[in-house]
Amino acid sequence: MRELHIETPRRACWVDITAQVADGVPADARAVLVFSPHTTAGVTLNENADPDVPHDVFEKLARVFPKDESFYRHGEGNSDAHLLTTLTGSSVTIPARDGRLLLGTWQAVYLAEYDGPRRRRLVIRYL
Repeated sequence: MRELHIETPRRACWVDITAQVADGVPADARAVLVFSPHTTAGVTLNENADPDVPHDVFEKLARVFPKDESFYRHGEGNSDAHLLTTLTGSSVTIPARDGRLLLGTWQAVYLAEYDGPRRRRLVIRYL
């Protein structure tokens, strides 16, 4: 098990953490669990070839979960971030073989930041 510490650059973004997650996977690991212990940042898998994918995701999600606090009872100013994290999820499990992640051709592992910029901690567990 190990931890990653990631600085996110803005309030809402995906940070590609594939290389950091892939680094050091033991040869005997059958899977890698990536967990975010945060309520306003999650972990997701998605396409890494077209930068318009995250843009489209954030644009569409902002329509469903607007930042405007008048929509929410929770009053800390980040209600949308909590909802987005619930939707994204707090972890992913990726199969591994011979010390490598078995991701699809276009897949990447992303820290999904919804309330940054912040320093985020991720827990990596080898299974």
